[in-house]
Amino acid sequence: MDAQALALFFAYTLVVLALARPLGRWMHALYDGRPLPLCGLEQAIYRCAGVDPAREQGWLAYALSVLGFSLFGIVSLYLILRCQRALPFNPQHVAGMEPWLAFNTAVSFVTNTNWQNYSGEAALSYFSQMAGLTVHNFLSAATGIAVAFALIRGFARAETKAIGNFWADCTRVTLYLLLPLSLVLALGYVALGVPQTLGASVEVTTLEGARQTIAVGPVASQLAIKMLGTNGGGFFNANSAHPFENPSALVNFIQMVTIFALGAGLTITFGKAVGRERQGWALLATMTVLFLLGLVAAYAAESVASPALHGLGLAGANMEGKEVRFGPAASVLFAVVTTDASCGAVNMMHDSLMPLAGLVPLFNIQLGEIIFGGVGSGLYGMLLYALLAVFIAGLMVGRTPEYAGKKIEAREMKLAVIAVAVLPLFILVLTALASVTAAGLAGPAARGAHGFSEILYAYTSTVGNNGSAFAGLNGNTPFYNATLALAMVVGRFGVLLPALAIAGGLAAKKRVPEGPGSFPTTGPLWVALLASVILIVGGLTFLPSLALGPIADHLQLFAH
Repeated sequence: MDAQALALFFAYTLVVLALARPLGRWMHALYDGRPLPLCGLEQAIYRCAGVDPAREQGWLAYALSVLGFSLFGIVSLYLILRCQRALPFNPQHVAGMEPWLAFNTAVSFVTNTNWQNYSGEAALSYFSQMAGLTVHNFLSAATGIAVAFALIRGFARAETKAIGNFWADCTRVTLYLLLPLSLVLALGYVALGVPQTLGASVEVTTLEGARQTIAVGPVASQLAIKMLGTNGGGFFNANSAHPFENPSALVNFIQMVTIFALGAGLTITFGKAVGRERQGWALLATMTVLFLLGLVAAYAAESVASPALHGLGLAGANMEGKEVRFGPAASVLFAVVTTDASCGAVNMMHDSLMPLAGLVPLFNIQLGEIIFGGVGSGLYGMLLYALLAVFIAGLMVGRTPEYAGKKIEAREMKLAVIAVAVLPLFILVLTALASVTAAGLAGPAARGAHGFSEILYAYTSTVGNNGSAFAGLNGNTPFYNATLALAMVVGRFGVLLPALAIAGGLAAKKRVPEGPGSFPTTGPLWVALLASVILIVGGLTFLPSLALGPIADHLQLFAH
């Protein structure tokens, strides 16, 4: 690894870890319901919405609120996309989306996936970009953090059925966290060269004398929340590889930091809530170890160019599909970061990665998006794995499983297994379906192992609510629009609902004081055990499919 890449990786990790504690403490204040400077506006919102923030909900009522809110979001966004020709802020006179694509897009943004089967600058009006997609970037992120708060309350509270009020949690997260940070980031991006305008596309004359249309629009405002909320959907088709959406190395670095920032902070929020901040640091350490392992593996694979280029006398790292202004190190770092979190933004084409380097982002998502993960969803996904790990540890040493002061019993384990198993089940079943049907095989641009990787990545990304793509699959067909939408719904609610059910069960239990018989869940041994359980479960589940895709692709590439 060269010195420049090592310095970049070290600086990035250091900045993320430095931000974790202040952000975690601020989110703990939101979780705790403390009065904050804009509390008058907050109360006005509750009065207009008819919400009593003091009236807390059990897990089932909380879950129904999440489902109802999400269903309303899907329907309203679908109507905006279908009717955008008749709506304002449409200087390009963009027509309404066709039904299947609008349905896929509505499900995508409400579930925090942001999978895009369209070119944003050509298929969407400014109204759809702002009032449709950007709004749901805020709301889907707030929903994920709210559910994380509910699960944290399950560990922190005792002998109660209440795990909070979804409407209050969602409002506070949006008002005090996402909006102010996004405003600061958007202004910063504008200052650094990202467009923010409601004007029409610009017509210019190139140096060759040809006429060219350059798309602009409200880019900075969407960019801020798409990264901060780990949404990832780009204003432009090229996403963060577009020079307007990612104009410099500094902007690229800021984007990567914001992808991890809130996910890292929530681990500290968890530690403070359960009364032992070391619990949160242990989760953060596990995430960091897994992130660095994937980063080193991906960069090592990408540091060697294709043997076809070596045969032409060209040495060095693989630059195919990358922006020269970022280079291999920043491009690989972005690819690993965006798939460790459920962001899905890209500053390069993952389809052009060397096969083993492409395996790392794919495997990151397959682990369940728990290496920092989506805002909120990363924490509750990691906590589900923590329950599995402490149960396994309890079996090995003959102790009753306990975690964060709560006994882990049969109900919690059944729900955790359901949440962990539902993702690989749908990834593998839908991938198999697409691999043997004419409609599915019409999608990938490549054939053989690489084409299989494109299909596997699409369903991994959508079930994992990531949204990035290998960039070689034509997903805008009725088959893929429908099956990918199904994948996104299952990926979001197949984990979210069991997590809320676990929260309700834990909140009703008594707290168990830590004693000499308790298994330690804060030190290096626990971090190693938790990371090992995650890697083993993921490896055993997905190794056969990875062998058919990127591993076979690698062997074929170097055999020829």
